[in-house]
Amino acid sequence: MIEILFYILSAVTLGSAFLTILSKNPIHSAIWLVICFFSIAGHYALLNSQFLAMVHIIVYSGAIMILMLFTIMLMNLNISDEIAKPIVTKIVATVCFCLIGFFLVSSLAQTAPALETYTNTGVDFQTIQVLGKVLLNEFVVPFEMAAILLLMAMIGAVLISKKEKKTA
Repeated sequence: MIEILFYILSAVTLGSAFLTILSKNPIHSAIWLVICFFSIAGHYALLNSQFLAMVHIIVYSGAIMILMLFTIMLMNLNISDEIAKPIVTKIVATVCFCLIGFFLVSSLAQTAPALETYTNTGVDFQTIQVLGKVLLNEFVVPFEMAAILLLMAMIGAVLISKKEKKTA
């Protein structure tokens, strides 16, 4: 039963991720992304990590999506105002995407998982206390860098969407 649920959640995750990318309307893209976030939280719940599943729903499906929707509304995206991109640009973007994906997959395939150092200790990582210690002691720099990256993205979106006032 768990394996069937895993495959269903995986299909929903991949399908909604592709629809997020392929949707022409930014609001529809945001809705598909919320569905993707919920299905990823379902994966956490399948891994018996209910705390991470709830935090994922609260943080990503709640706070981050609200920020993204405000950004979309601030930018006032209209398909009619969009300039058509040349076919060469689309081909170059596709080739770059494929190369980056290939290098990412090949580098991940060559690395060994680092979980072996944690599994031999016998510590249960499902508790909030242990998760907090690991997150804020060993992974404090990536945690803070993610916060700075989100702040910079929000500031950049506001600056892009800001209308320039013309003085007479």
